Amino acid sequence: MKYIEIFLEALAAEKGRGKNTLAAYASDLHHAEDSIGDLLNASAEDIQNYLSHLPDKPSSVARKASALRTFYKFLMLEKIITKNPTNNLELPKRGRALPKYLSPEEIESLISSADDIKTSMRLRCMLELLYASGLRVSELCELPLSANLGDKLLIHGKGAKERLVPMHEAAQDALHKWLNIRGDTDSKYVFPTNSKSGHITRDGFFKILKKCAVLAGIDPHRVSPHVLRHSFASHLLAGGANLRVIQTMLGHEDISTTQIYTHVLPEKLRDTVESAHPLAHNKIKDI
Repeated sequence: MKYIEIFLEALAAEKGRGKNTLAAYASDLHHAEDSIGDLLNASAEDIQNYLSHLPDKPSSVARKASALRTFYKFLMLEKIITKNPTNNLELPKRGRALPKYLSPEEIESLISSADDIKTSMRLRCMLELLYASGLRVSELCELPLSANLGDKLLIHGKGAKERLVPMHEAAQDALHKWLNIRGDTDSKYVFPTNSKSGHITRDGFFKILKKCAVLAGIDPHRVSPHVLRHSFASHLLAGGANLRVIQTMLGHEDISTTQIYTHVLPEKLRDTVESAHPLAHNKIKDI
C-alpha cells in the first residue's frame, strides 16, 4: 500500500492542511524514501544516517525530520507499525535567522516602479495589498472576490483559519481601480488568469516582482513576496503597533513566531517593546 499517499490524504481531511504544506510533506517523504528505501521497515539508524548526510541547511534538515516524525506518528496511531524509529532523533542545532526586510523608502520605490510594468494596475494592486496586509503570497495569488469587505479582507489562512485584515486607503484605492478594469469574467479570483489554476501563480508574481526591484534600483536578490510580508510586520512594530495585533494580522498561531521581528528594530524601540509587552520578560529575550 502507498502509505505516504494515505498519510497525505489524512492530513488534508483531518487536519485541514493546505496544498502547499501537503506538497512539502510529499516532497520530503518521497526524498527520504528514495534514499532509505521502504520507510515502513526503516530503522532509527537508517533515518539518523539519512538526516546526517543531507547536504541541506540545518533548517531544511529539521523540516525533513519533522515530516518523518509526523509520518511515523501517524503510522503508530493507525497501528501500521509497532515501533517509532524517530523517537530519539538527534538534529543539528539551528539558529533563528532574522527576517530580511526593506526600508519604507524602498517599499515606496518598489510600488512606484509597478507603473512601468505592462500589467501595472494589477501589479500595483498586488504590491499594495501585500504590504498593507502582510498576506502570504499564496493568500494573495488565490485571493477570492468574496474576501473583499471594503476596508478589510477576510483571509482563509493556514489550517482553514479565518482572519480579518484591515486595508489602508491606498490599498483600498488600488484594489478598487484594479477591479474596475479587471473586466467581466466568471472567475472567482481577484487576480484571474488563463492558467490551469485560474489565478496568477506564485512563480508568475515572483518574476514580475524581480523586474520591479530592478526598475526601483534595488538588488532583486533582496526582494521576494516574503520580504514584503516581513517589511509589513517590521514597519508596523517600529511604528508602535501591538505585537498581538501583528500576530493576528499575519496569521501566526504562536506569539513567539511574531516576536522575531523585535530583533530588527533599533535598540531604543526594542527596549520599549521588551519593557511594555506583557510576554516580553520571559519570551523575547529567549529567542
